[in-house]
Amino acid sequence: MYLLLRVAKSMRMQGFTLISDFCSCIDCGIFKLNSLGTCRDVVEAISSHMIGRRLLLNRKIEIPAAAPYAGLQLAHQAAKNKAFSLGVIIALCIIAFLATKILLGVLLYWRWVRTHRFCEISVSGGRMVVFKTTGKSTPPTKLILKKTQSLTKSDIIGSGGYGVVYRLIVDENNVFAVKKLPRGNHDQQRGFEREVETLSDIKHRNVVALRGYYTASHFNLLIYDLMSNGSLESVLYERPPEVPFEWPLRLNIAIGAACGLAYLHHDCIPHIIHRDIKSSNILLDDDLEAHVSDFGLANLLEENKSHATTVIAGTLGYLAPEYVETGKATRQGDVYSFGVVLLELVTGKRPRDDDLVKKGQNLVIWVRSLLDAGKIEEAFDDELRDASFDEEMKEVICIACQCLDSNPSYRPTMQQVLKMLERVILEVDYKSDDGLKG
Repeated sequence: MYLLLRVAKSMRMQGFTLISDFCSCIDCGIFKLNSLGTCRDVVEAISSHMIGRRLLLNRKIEIPAAAPYAGLQLAHQAAKNKAFSLGVIIALCIIAFLATKILLGVLLYWRWVRTHRFCEISVSGGRMVVFKTTGKSTPPTKLILKKTQSLTKSDIIGSGGYGVVYRLIVDENNVFAVKKLPRGNHDQQRGFEREVETLSDIKHRNVVALRGYYTASHFNLLIYDLMSNGSLESVLYERPPEVPFEWPLRLNIAIGAACGLAYLHHDCIPHIIHRDIKSSNILLDDDLEAHVSDFGLANLLEENKSHATTVIAGTLGYLAPEYVETGKATRQGDVYSFGVVLLELVTGKRPRDDDLVKKGQNLVIWVRSLLDAGKIEEAFDDELRDASFDEEMKEVICIACQCLDSNPSYRPTMQQVLKMLERVILEVDYKSDDGLKG
């Protein structure tokens, strides 16, 4: 600016006449010469003549009244046009990127559908979907559909709050458990199928695998692997008296069930709250390995009910007090239910044992009373009178009592419960090793 003011002063001294109604233009060094272009051209021309000592004497430089800021306005408009063009280009790039991502997602989904499941439509309009399972042979979908449609009452192997369970024998190598559920309206059915597709992705050695589903006009069927040794409940209370059920096996089942439930709570996506943990929902395979079953069924049934209805899932004797009061399902509620299962394994008694109910008690109240009285050994199952396991059973009862704390925030997570149970096994092995060394 200082140089431009010097130029203006020198021009006056050399005889230039500066005509303008905007004196501030002179002060700022902005000139408009009719024979030149922009203000910048004028300034450069003046500077060139000043430096070359060739000043044009007695020339008149007129600055039109409307021209002082014309150059700035043109520059500003050009900048706006450039910014607008850049914005359009960026917007088009973003739209193209999002469209590509969506198209890629759709293609990947259909590729997953083709490679991970088979679909068959029945004559009646029902739809059978069978998921592929790594490491297991999948029988033809048409054969599964045919066998499913021929199920009768003689194939029923159980029933409960979630529906009737059938044994489905496809061939000598493929035997499934089929659970029959009610069907909702069109929108509810779409929600049901989305939920089932999500559950089909859950794979864990201690969780019962969902192998497929069938949708008919009035009902839905869920197809699972059949566990050959039934449920923990049947082994605990219905096995022949001469068949032993020893403590090491019970502890191993507890660890397997804890592992499966910890996976549902913390590791699978999305996380799943079971809402009905009980001994009948812990199934045992050929090797008596525990598998958690019926996970996610409470959510599936809610898809078939009005959103204004609060569904209280679960079984009396296993329900956490806060769940009964609020109807809000939480992971802490599952932990409470698992604590009841641990007491079943140690005591061999049902949560609502008839003798205890007659005395106005249940399993949880009875065990706590014995623990407070220092008589916890009286709670042990009569079949588990081997004194060498007493300390381990006491430890498991202590773990169960932590799970059964009346304050949900004080209960451990299932990951913590699993670690505590595994520690019991490690301590047993350590003591055994010491005994061998001695």
